[in-house]
Amino acid sequence: MKIAIDAMGGDFAPDAIVEGVAMAAKSGLPEGVTLVLIGNQPVIEALLAKYETPANSPITVFHADEVIGMGEHPTKALSQKPNSSIGIGFKLLKEKQVQAFCSAGNTGAMHVGALFSVKAIEGVMRPCIAGFVPQLAGGYAVMLDIGANADCKPEVLAQFGELGSIYAQYTFQLDSPRVALMNIGEEEQKGSLVAQAAHQLLKENRRINFIGNIEGKDMFTNKADVIVTDGFTGNALFKLGESFYNVARTRDIQDDFIAKTNYESVGGSPIVGVNGNVIIAHGISSALAIKNMINLAIRQVESDAYTKIAQALS
Repeated sequence: MKIAIDAMGGDFAPDAIVEGVAMAAKSGLPEGVTLVLIGNQPVIEALLAKYETPANSPITVFHADEVIGMGEHPTKALSQKPNSSIGIGFKLLKEKQVQAFCSAGNTGAMHVGALFSVKAIEGVMRPCIAGFVPQLAGGYAVMLDIGANADCKPEVLAQFGELGSIYAQYTFQLDSPRVALMNIGEEEQKGSLVAQAAHQLLKENRRINFIGNIEGKDMFTNKADVIVTDGFTGNALFKLGESFYNVARTRDIQDDFIAKTNYESVGGSPIVGVNGNVIIAHGISSALAIKNMINLAIRQVESDAYTKIAQALS
């Protein structure tokens, strides 16, 4: 298994990225896992030495001449900078030289790169970004979309329910994941016209375990394993949840559940619905976040969720 990491993407790259890779290597990687760092080779090698990466660590470096900046236009940047760390990462993923590609760089470039390289799974209307929502009784629910598709038609939301169900089944080892629609009330007739129509489509889908609507207050209470919403609402809710950790820290509050709302605890979000394993991390990612992003990527490759989605939709 080879996990590719964009060493040049992120607000604190390449230092935080390489430090996170070094942390992952020191903590012990599963047998057979190799980490492929993509970026400026001399800089990366100097940082690996700085962070005292063990000489026998399963880490290789793939040189990239260019970097896509955080503020660059995604499509233009990918076409104008094919030798960027993101461009090369997707080339390696498309050619199956690596089994996953991760970056804390330009989110738009990561999403566009996934769509134009490994492409959407046949039958998927809109690939989406999934977020992991901690639950009070333990574990996580997967929420999708959390930012890729701000406006969604009912049939897109309904498909998110199916994509999330398959993803949760193989990633969390759940026989029948509970799928819920985020809404402004539990009643079937509540919400916008889009939400009402999506509810009916989810309700009619016999391939999923749809439990109905949930409200914002239910997000952390173990009511659902899969939370369906559009990217605008999902992004707002997800970032609100992430803010709890910073608020608690300013008040010197220590709590195990609130610690899980810290973005570093999972480290990244997968793009669900494409033909490959693509993980997007926060631009502000620290070394710890990168270490956990690598662990997430390994689990995702092991789950083989994207091929299970392709099989289900074929």
